[in-house]
Amino acid sequence: MPRDIPVGNGKVLINFDKDYCMRDVYYPHVGQENQTIGKHSRFGVWVDGEFSWIGSGWNIDRKYLKETLVTDVILKNEKLGIELRCHDTVDYIHDLYMKEVVVKDLRGQDRQVRLFFHHDFYIAENEVGDTAFYDPRTESVIHYKKNRWFLCNASGKQMGVEQWATGKKGIGGAEGTWRDAEDGELGCNGIAQGSVDSTMRCSVDVPARGEAKAHYWIAFGKCYEDVAELDKVVRQQSPHYFVPRNQNYWRLWVNPEHIDFQNLPPKVVDLFKRSLLVIRSQVDSSGAIIAANDHDIAQFARDTYSYMWPRDGALVAAALTRAGYRDIAQRFYQFCEDVIKDEGYLLHKYNPDKTLASSWHPWIRDGKPDLPIQEDETALVIWSMWQHFRKHRDVEFVRSLFEPLITRAADFMVKFRDPETKLPLPSHDLWEERYGVHLFTVASVIGGLHAAAAFAQAFGETEHHNRYESTAKEIREAMLKHMWSEEHGRFCRMATRSEDGYQLDMNIDAAMYAIFAFGALPASDPKVKATMDAIRKRLWVKTDVGGVARYENDYYHQVSQDIEKVPGNPWFICSMWLAQYDIASTHEPDVLRDAVSILEWVADHALPSGVLAEQVNPYTNEPLSVSPLTWSHATLVTTVLDYLEKRRQLMAEAVFAHTISPV
Repeated sequence: MPRDIPVGNGKVLINFDKDYCMRDVYYPHVGQENQTIGKHSRFGVWVDGEFSWIGSGWNIDRKYLKETLVTDVILKNEKLGIELRCHDTVDYIHDLYMKEVVVKDLRGQDRQVRLFFHHDFYIAENEVGDTAFYDPRTESVIHYKKNRWFLCNASGKQMGVEQWATGKKGIGGAEGTWRDAEDGELGCNGIAQGSVDSTMRCSVDVPARGEAKAHYWIAFGKCYEDVAELDKVVRQQSPHYFVPRNQNYWRLWVNPEHIDFQNLPPKVVDLFKRSLLVIRSQVDSSGAIIAANDHDIAQFARDTYSYMWPRDGALVAAALTRAGYRDIAQRFYQFCEDVIKDEGYLLHKYNPDKTLASSWHPWIRDGKPDLPIQEDETALVIWSMWQHFRKHRDVEFVRSLFEPLITRAADFMVKFRDPETKLPLPSHDLWEERYGVHLFTVASVIGGLHAAAAFAQAFGETEHHNRYESTAKEIREAMLKHMWSEEHGRFCRMATRSEDGYQLDMNIDAAMYAIFAFGALPASDPKVKATMDAIRKRLWVKTDVGGVARYENDYYHQVSQDIEKVPGNPWFICSMWLAQYDIASTHEPDVLRDAVSILEWVADHALPSGVLAEQVNPYTNEPLSVSPLTWSHATLVTTVLDYLEKRRQLMAEAVFAHTISPV
């Protein structure tokens, strides 16, 4: 189930699903320790003797307040005759989640409304040894285990919890304390341990056709004193303080510098800003840029996307850099410096605390040791750093990383090659499905080496510069020799070494866009055009949904076997890669309009909140796999900035041509 509305601050991340259930609670890292492991924490309403959990029977409109990481969720229940307007936020300074609930009467009569908040925590990602208790000192319900403490409180007619329930779940047939709420009353059991949950209540009096406001919050900390102090801050400042405070902050954050959006449609501009905010919610304070934090994907492989892939992180950091977010990108590069191996390569993926994450890449192949890497992940970090340096010219920062990260990675890329053909040695592809020499990887290595050479030149390291540039040239020549197919008139997806050369995999793959994206060849090169034309022709999904598939007969979450019509599910990133090519290759305004059409397609197929999934159903547009995918949002940001830059360039060229033309 997609996570429509994430909110976070770099240490706390909370995700809601389409039924407005709190599903994921990450702390103390974004992406590490999901304190609910995707279970439902419910939100319910009792009024006039009737009870309803939010979900079935409710009309739910899930959006954000404009230009903020504050939700704007409208819940309407005609049967109960009430409407709730909810604003959720994680405070940008404190590890504090706040929900503001405005309750409105729709019947024209005075109402007493009871709000119920349920917590299904699995602290440290398991239920063993959890404790839930009512704390009379703070008038709250607290869950804890070891150094993870969560204080849950509310304010309605009174400050503090009115009633509460703590008890067992999943043991001896016990469903949980949420069942205790359905008569409008809670038993007030003081404490429970083991596999436990809790529910608590606050109330508001709503005048006829009028409104009343309640608040609910969770304070996160490492001990009782931490959470009690945060609860004290809420009481001293007043719960009313936190939503406007965070509205102001995020509107300031999402507009760090003036961007002239020129003629872009408003829905694309709105999605650009929403994308920046969603990206920020997926970045941990350690510098880790997390791929996605939708825990439901664990149902398929018992693992998640809640990791830092260096490739995804590098591309997201490059987008943030161009949009003006210098500090976030710098923390990511420092993360990479901390985890890079002495030999100069980055491994598959990492946890936010910089430990090595789970992997399916073997360390042995055909009985011999093998590096379990995707070489593009090492290369693109260096490529991304150069984009960062070009934008910000932060010499002191780059100086500190020149030897431990840049030259170390570049020296590895120089060595990690076939001594005969000069192409990179085999590694895993960006889709993590194939082992070989991939066009995406080769193009990334060329881009990474060019970036390293540029850094070396800037720092006066002539020998390094010459070695990296000459290696990039050798790899480019080898790519043209071994990975171009005269028979097919385009590049291959992958080459597999054989005794007499390479066997070519000629399946059409959207990732072949890398041939121009990182500077391996110019976008105007006829070989690039032939390859991109093949992608456009073969991979565009021929349904009402449209969009571009990853590759021919993509099996991942496959919906249709009609491969001619639906080569795979449409992916947002693959669709925008076509737009990036159109922008990079053209000098015609009409082609730029085609790129805008793809950006509009993305905006039209996003969730109502502006969240972008990884892929969508080719017939229904239902989000598939994880949602949000950080890479999808970063690609939107990059494509918009590519468009604006190119349009300014074409307009300047037109003015110049008009100026020098004869009268």
